[in-house]
Amino acid sequence: MTDNEKTLVKFYSAFSNADAATMCECYDSTIQFRDPVFGLLKGNDVCQMWKMLIEKSNGNIKIEYSAIKATEYLGSAQWIATYNFSKTNRKVVNVIQAQFQFKDGLIIKHTDEFDLFKWSKQAFGITGHLFGWTGFFQKKIHKKALLSLKKYKDTRHAD
Repeated sequence: MTDNEKTLVKFYSAFSNADAATMCECYDSTIQFRDPVFGLLKGNDVCQMWKMLIEKSNGNIKIEYSAIKATEYLGSAQWIATYNFSKTNRKVVNVIQAQFQFKDGLIIKHTDEFDLFKWSKQAFGITGHLFGWTGFFQKKIHKKALLSLKKYKDTRHAD
């Protein structure tokens, strides 16, 4: 196992154990994260997002990871998050492909890719089925996610 593969195992093991602090130890301070819900996040906002998501799950999130591969500069993994979406309490099983870039043993870029329409159908039920494919609905999801992160950071949590 390469050092960067060990970093990814550490990251996902910490996620499985709801340990955002250890997850963040795997990131460089210049981390750039991107996914279909939050879009692009940088620096401390990435760690705050993980902390917020773990807290909102109330310990009811299951993380499974596999297919971890990494060279000196690039890496990838597949992971599955199973949880109840906090706004609707609907069960979501999200299959995610992750891509990574490394520098000096830390993650500098992390991109999670998944089907936002499939996610919205699970998270929002019939509303997601009807509108989850539309740009309008997907932008609304993105906007609400960023607002949720901003509110989280504005509270005692933003350390």
